[in-house]
Amino acid sequence: MRLSIASAVATFCAAVLLYPLFQGGSWFWGSLGAVLAVMCGGLVSGRLSLPAWAAALVSVAALWIYLTMAFASDKAWAWVVPTKGSVVELAKLLGTGWADIQRFAAPVPATEGIALLTTGGVGLIAIVVDLFAARLRRAALAGLPMLALATVPATILPDPISWPAFIIAALGFTSLLIADGRERVGHWGRAVLVRRTRVATSPVPGAERETADTRGLRLSGKRIGFAAIALAVLVPAALPAMEPVSFFTFGVGGNGSGRGNSISIPNPIANLKGQLQLPERRVVLSYTNTDDKPRYLRIYSLDTFDGEQFGMTEPKGSPDNRTENGPLPTPPGLSPATKVSNVTTKIQLSDEIERLSFLPLPYPPRQINVDGDWRADVSTLMVFSTRDEAAGLGYEVLTAEPAVTGDVLDSLPQARASASDPRYLKLPDNLPPEIRDLAAKVTANARSSYEAAVKIQEFFTKTGDFTYSLSTQGSGNSALKDFLLRSRAGYCEQFATSMAVLARLVGIPARVAIGYTGGTKVGDRWTVGTNDSHSWPELYFDGVGWLPFEPTPTGSLGQGSARVPAYTQPLPRSTSDGSTPTPGATSTADDSPLGPQNRDNPRALDREATIADSGLPVDDSMPLIGKIGIGAGVLLLILLIPAGIRLITRSRRVRALGWKVSGPSDEVTARVVAGSHPAVAAAWAELDDVLFDYGMAREPSETPRALARRLTERYEFGAEPAASIATIASAVERALFARDAGEITPMKKDLREVRRALAATVSRWRRVRAVLLPPSTLRRLRQMGEGVLDGFDRLENIRWRRTAAQKGS
Repeated sequence: MRLSIASAVATFCAAVLLYPLFQGGSWFWGSLGAVLAVMCGGLVSGRLSLPAWAAALVSVAALWIYLTMAFASDKAWAWVVPTKGSVVELAKLLGTGWADIQRFAAPVPATEGIALLTTGGVGLIAIVVDLFAARLRRAALAGLPMLALATVPATILPDPISWPAFIIAALGFTSLLIADGRERVGHWGRAVLVRRTRVATSPVPGAERETADTRGLRLSGKRIGFAAIALAVLVPAALPAMEPVSFFTFGVGGNGSGRGNSISIPNPIANLKGQLQLPERRVVLSYTNTDDKPRYLRIYSLDTFDGEQFGMTEPKGSPDNRTENGPLPTPPGLSPATKVSNVTTKIQLSDEIERLSFLPLPYPPRQINVDGDWRADVSTLMVFSTRDEAAGLGYEVLTAEPAVTGDVLDSLPQARASASDPRYLKLPDNLPPEIRDLAAKVTANARSSYEAAVKIQEFFTKTGDFTYSLSTQGSGNSALKDFLLRSRAGYCEQFATSMAVLARLVGIPARVAIGYTGGTKVGDRWTVGTNDSHSWPELYFDGVGWLPFEPTPTGSLGQGSARVPAYTQPLPRSTSDGSTPTPGATSTADDSPLGPQNRDNPRALDREATIADSGLPVDDSMPLIGKIGIGAGVLLLILLIPAGIRLITRSRRVRALGWKVSGPSDEVTARVVAGSHPAVAAAWAELDDVLFDYGMAREPSETPRALARRLTERYEFGAEPAASIATIASAVERALFARDAGEITPMKKDLREVRRALAATVSRWRRVRAVLLPPSTLRRLRQMGEGVLDGFDRLENIRWRRTAAQKGS
């Protein structure tokens, strides 16, 4: 019974580690109920002495009944007994919860499906823990399923596990081990530590029997456990920080931080936020091009919107569309009459990229020279491979970018769904009407598709009061509505998704691209890092095809390396005839289709200021030797804490040593040294600490006079040290025993003389240790810790006792 309760406590303590993953507290109370249900099942199994396999089935049944009562009571018989309808309802909720947890970034909203998934998962962990600890008597192995609860937040979140949550989880596991130890010792056939206890059930008054006293073992186990937890919390604080390790990726903006030094790109939308939140910037690729201008490098094109998020239709690449066969298919929508700018770009990917089977490319690519079996999707021009990976690959791509201006785009006919795939205008029927009204309001009075697109972009970048933030959820209907109408805070994925949806609402075919911004110039190459991960919308215009727009805030207040296309921006000056130009009518000095709106980007300038002449990517992270130095410094400061405490204590006592004390004591109780003679108390306490630090500790039964005699004779004190120790001993005895201590002169000089004499008798190492790691201070810290542990032990031994009045009643 004790082990079942301890298993439940340990499991729930470990479940506390999950709190950063969720919003609200429904998961907490649901998990608590699941653990209590499993504990009840374990108690019943223990009472009936069922075998391990039967006990596990009883716990599963208890958990099933609890989940039915909590999440499908309306489908159950008498709100408790599972039925076919309740099973179907739970299965649907589990599917919904799994879809939600894949869609949202942590902290995920407290939906009913997510609550069921979490509650059931914690309940299953509780069953396994109870099976190991209470049935199979393998309490140490019970830590493995609890470790699974710690692994999930540690691998999903970029931030480390908070130390309070870790301490709670560790204390839970320690309590389970202690309970198991007590259970084992209590069942020994022969008592080792014996004490006499009264048997409450004995009919004979005063009857006694001998039982095993396990308090000493219990206290030792607690001390070991508390010491291990303290070391686990304090030691990592003094070590250099390591990279986060990613084994799982959940939802939009999941961690995706890679394994070790590798950069992981597991799927189109789950990696963005994790890449942007990496503790260090890592170079993903570098490139050069013939016009030496930055360009967005698209990896994925997301074309379908199901009301929850944008998704990608599976690309199709026939053998005819292999890159080795020559030019790629013609870019959709690009008219032969449209003037294009041909640019050749040479790209070199990092060896650290992992599991990437799509090539980052400027759009639209016309021809690619690359080794391996790489094929182009006809409708999106994504280039992918089912056999090769892109890590370490070098390739050359020729692009034919439409050279457009605002005047050209404004004169184009209204975009037609027939001109592009209808899926680029498709929206769910249950899209909130408030979003439809917002799209109409933002684009009111727009004379063309191009002007409507510019108004939507300016809504996000200027008029809508949006802010850039990585603390956000996904892009489902509720999240999309909250982003557009209430919070107006998000990162690039929310901005790109929202602009694509608004564009579709006003009849402009739109999709979402995911890849990297153009990066920053390093030497003669442009370098792109993990912090340049980005998402942006692409809008379709008849005659020019797909063009990128930039609704995400840029510069120091947004995505630092993002650049607003020149054809979407009005000039800050008037034309030569004094009229106001059409937005994007004339190209700026940087006439690239993705030219920067303002090259005085604070974040870009900060990075460019560190460029080396070698042309190699600059690692802006702290070198390893620096991290080791910081860690060593922190560890040294921690180790010097006892020395600091000793120094403060000595300084306080030395100030008291200068006082002149005279006069009789008021009361007998005040004749204690610390009471009526603080200067004497300071001298005696300091002498006691000095002796302990030098390994000459005073015996508890040794009087001041006996101590002075022993030190003088054993260490052969000279005349002055002998007189000083005798003065101190005499002052202490008078303060302790004399009715009138008389006048006591300051003893600062006497104590200094004695300390010097004692120091001359010990080794140099002992003197250094007395300064850096004073044993007297360590003794006090140890006594404080033992006092805390003894307090826990006394709390554990509290028993409810009936008073005499209660017995008589």
